[in-house]
Amino acid sequence: MKITSAEFIMSNSSVAKCPNEPLPEYAFIGRSNVGKSSLINMLVDRRGLAKTSGKPGKTQLINHFKINNNWFLVDLPGYGYARVSKKDKKTFQKYITEYFQKRKQLVCGFVLVDIRHDPQPIDLEFMEWLGTNQIPFAIIFTKADKLKPNVIEKQANAYLQKLLDSAWEEVPPHFTTSSSNRMGREDLLGFIDKINQDFFSNNS
Repeated sequence: MKITSAEFIMSNSSVAKCPNEPLPEYAFIGRSNVGKSSLINMLVDRRGLAKTSGKPGKTQLINHFKINNNWFLVDLPGYGYARVSKKDKKTFQKYITEYFQKRKQLVCGFVLVDIRHDPQPIDLEFMEWLGTNQIPFAIIFTKADKLKPNVIEKQANAYLQKLLDSAWEEVPPHFTTSSSNRMGREDLLGFIDKINQDFFSNNS
């Protein structure tokens, strides 16, 4: 897939106010220091489209970006470690949950995981919640440029095995990426393109 256009459409904290267009949506979410904004900018090849910050937890709203005028990339607030109050975290959790449960245009969620770290309970619990609610998702391992190739494979395999050990029958689709060297970009865009083709074929 070639990215020809990427534009910010809106930010809000209510699913009811999200764009009312019958286009497929892909939601990106992860812990607040996982490199989500950098990955989004790399993916759509637009530096500064998603705001990056040295302070974790910068994203605090549901952000919609229209890509190629035919699908939406949705940047959701990070969970865990954000330097916000417990009240704000509870608010974030409420509209993140509502988005995943109520947004009919959502075709796939992407859960971002820092490949340098061992599986974190907060990530595993969120994936379990998605699975229990039958919400399709894929895993994106980030920051792979920080590790040697053999370590990357070892870390990814250990993570996926952890999922299998915790009652998953099969692991979800997964991608290894780096915002610095664009690793995984074509594979990820190809995955989105295939889902888009199926979406428009079934809704034509």
